[in-house]
Amino acid sequence: MSYLIVACSLNPESRSLVLARQAEEALRSAGATVNFINLKTTPLPLCDGDSVYARPEVQSVAKQIQKAEGILLSVPIYNYDVNAATKNLVELTGKAWEDKVVGFLCAAGGQGSYMSVMSLANSLMLDFRCLIIPRFVYFTGEAFEEGKVTDQKVEGRVSELAKELHHICTALNKKP
Repeated sequence: MSYLIVACSLNPESRSLVLARQAEEALRSAGATVNFINLKTTPLPLCDGDSVYARPEVQSVAKQIQKAEGILLSVPIYNYDVNAATKNLVELTGKAWEDKVVGFLCAAGGQGSYMSVMSLANSLMLDFRCLIIPRFVYFTGEAFEEGKVTDQKVEGRVSELAKELHHICTALNKKP
């Protein structure tokens, strides 16, 4: 199994990056092959619906998405939605998402944005036939301190999501 984790925050003090690295560790400790994209260090152009699709950085990211069996999107929640960089990523790489298993790791400012990934999840399901893992990780700033997770529930939920991703991808790849 080959998995991809995409850290979508552009913030240098990103809590969603902390969650992404924790998920990477959980998958690697289970023996999985994990690729990692950090949008902060892998900048992508804004989608113009025209010429950007041919740019090498866009094609490279699209290939990584296409090769992955399952993907974890680690996103910050801004204004009751995933950040613009996440939506831009999907717009730039479109068809590479077809038939992927996708899970979400979310870092938010408050509890009121719990359902904020649903518009992106619906788009991935309807436009690209992705299978969305219905259990996702969602935590606020109280779970973090000095760039580290301080809440053991977070660690458990991240490990659970990583196991669920592996379980679903393995089940889908079994031949009858």
